[in-house]
Amino acid sequence: MKKYLCFVLSLLAVLSLLTGCGSTSGENGEVIVFNWGEYIDPETLSLFEKETGIKVVYEEFDTNETMYPKVETGASAYDVICPSDYMIQKMIDNDLLAEINFDNIPNVKNIGEQYFEQSKEFDPENKYSVPYCFGTVGILYHKTMVSDPVESWSILWDEKYADNILMQDSVRDAFMVALKLNGYSMNTLDESQLQTAKNSLIEQKPLVQAYVIDQVRDKMIGDEAALGVIYSGEAIYTQRENESLEYVVPKEGTNVWIDSWVIPKNAPNKENAEKFIDFMCREDIALMNFEYITYSTPNVAAQALIEDEDIKNSKIAFPDLSQYENLETFQYLGSEGDDLYNSLWKEVKSE
Repeated sequence: MKKYLCFVLSLLAVLSLLTGCGSTSGENGEVIVFNWGEYIDPETLSLFEKETGIKVVYEEFDTNETMYPKVETGASAYDVICPSDYMIQKMIDNDLLAEINFDNIPNVKNIGEQYFEQSKEFDPENKYSVPYCFGTVGILYHKTMVSDPVESWSILWDEKYADNILMQDSVRDAFMVALKLNGYSMNTLDESQLQTAKNSLIEQKPLVQAYVIDQVRDKMIGDEAALGVIYSGEAIYTQRENESLEYVVPKEGTNVWIDSWVIPKNAPNKENAEKFIDFMCREDIALMNFEYITYSTPNVAAQALIEDEDIKNSKIAFPDLSQYENLETFQYLGSEGDDLYNSLWKEVKSE
């Protein structure tokens, strides 16, 4: 394998000289990326490889909780990962992330300052992360199937919509809905408040058609459910596919989230990782990703390039958050907090 690897690297170097491509850096001439499913335009990966000569090895995960153990154990070495806010905080606290050399990421200037301010809630000195996407969590509803006003999380407990409700199969997202419904913080560690939220979720369970993640989008587009808890970026996509769908941020408040690029401490190709992040911060590349995945970009230079005025002014894609109350970003609650939430979630799922 070593002889073969050396041959490949030598061949790449020769091709680089012949074609004028930039030379590869890092031990393996590659960058290993771990990202959410369907969360990047594949064409941007091809462009990165073409422009830099660095091969992208790409893997996907479906939740923060399935991603974390692979990084913590070191069973797999990644160069770039895209976790959510609270998980980044957890990774920082557990010394799993490398500080980013922002001198190697000049395109970071395209990220709006307000998003770095938001990042301080989980990365206080903005040393470890670069914002990639942001948004809210709300209710997606089918206008021809829902006759009541949709303005509160409580509609997800209405027996009228039994077997037509989709919930997120995620402990923090599910508890966020129940905690906000009951007037509590989604970051609470108060056991009595969490018991109340647990009981609300158990009460709701007979009405729920399914606990899903990405399938909320597909089921709602296919008219298979009336109501679903969904991320704002997914809501934008569904409205393109089905004009009968509408998205609402409930009056009790919700989660304002941000997903960011980070570099694990054991990254084998840190320099290539920084080149990858810089490439993704380029305005034309950020625009390509936004148009492909429909999740809101914090890249203000890319926002300026959006030609569709309806999208550019969309209250879903780029909301004025000052119009909402009780917005929060998830925080890492420590190992005891994780254990408490996971234990209660198991009780909900086992009922």
